[in-house]
Amino acid sequence: MLYHLLTPLSDGGDLFNLFRYISFRAGGAFLTALLFSFAFGRPIIDALRRLQKKGQPIRDDGPERHLIEKAGTPTMGGVMILGSLVFATLLWARLDVGHVWMVLFVTLGFGAIGFADDFLKVSCFNTRGVPGRVRLAAGFAIAAAAAVWAMWLQPEALSGRLALPVLKGALIDLGWLFVPFAMIVIVGSANAVNLTDGLDGLAIMPAMIAGGSFGVIAYVVGRVDFTEYLGLHYVPGTGEIAVFCAALIGAGLGFLWYNAPPAMVFMGDTGSLALGGALGAIAVATKHEIVLAIIGGLFVVEALSVIIQVLYFKLTGKRVFLMAPIHHHFEKKGWQEPTIVIRFWIISVILALIGLATLKVR
Repeated sequence: MLYHLLTPLSDGGDLFNLFRYISFRAGGAFLTALLFSFAFGRPIIDALRRLQKKGQPIRDDGPERHLIEKAGTPTMGGVMILGSLVFATLLWARLDVGHVWMVLFVTLGFGAIGFADDFLKVSCFNTRGVPGRVRLAAGFAIAAAAAVWAMWLQPEALSGRLALPVLKGALIDLGWLFVPFAMIVIVGSANAVNLTDGLDGLAIMPAMIAGGSFGVIAYVVGRVDFTEYLGLHYVPGTGEIAVFCAALIGAGLGFLWYNAPPAMVFMGDTGSLALGGALGAIAVATKHEIVLAIIGGLFVVEALSVIIQVLYFKLTGKRVFLMAPIHHHFEKKGWQEPTIVIRFWIISVILALIGLATLKVR
């Protein structure tokens, strides 16, 4: 919004000219989202506490200490993340760029699914929420629309094609099969982040790390000069996604202020599904779907631990892990919650650096 209001007033050498630069507006989006969280975080938490009374229902089959330490903590803190993220993006991003609206559509769509799930859980005070098939159907519908939207926005040379990391010139023409592929990427990302959100601060920091990494990727692939130098595919307009990613980091840091152990609020499915969906949508928009599996490798491992546990138990009646997702396995082994969280953060940083390194490898 500010771009459209202020850049026409610039003569090319004044303060208003700064709004032409993505880097300046990304910094503004970060600070706006952060300050929004600080300003409205406490009132939102107080309102959630009054409305929910008993807080988030805790799984009976989860780690025993959760029934004591986490009982009564309000959930749906994702509304704080979404509020600050969307407000900052709309304020600082160029609103004539379709990629921004596509990513916002996915973020808010999955946030709405998560909100409905959280609302049913707290209103009925059980852990069931929206039936799994309904959640998946709604998620795939949103992802299908986003995939077609992304194909329409991308240049003809890239539309419907899968880019491979490291092999810079390689493109696999999927045609309309790109739509189901992109649907799996977006829905898989949303649910992987959702599964990771099981300890205070565990999901939000890796989501910020992945968001920051994809902010760099979006900025790079949205510039002709950088893509020519690095041998990447140029995707016009994706540079504006960096503003969204900066807002995501600001919103995430603001939420982490209240979510740091012991958490005052949980993000719930409202936040985790929205953040995961956003990361998947950004990966599709920037043609870096495979790199998402590297940068978001922690989320992949969390999801795989659940899949392996369920399949192995159905086949043998035994368990591979003491409990899934895998962060609960380490809890059962006696690791303290801060130890698990910080070590998983470290892993996320390492994976992000590996993912970003694929930009340079020729």
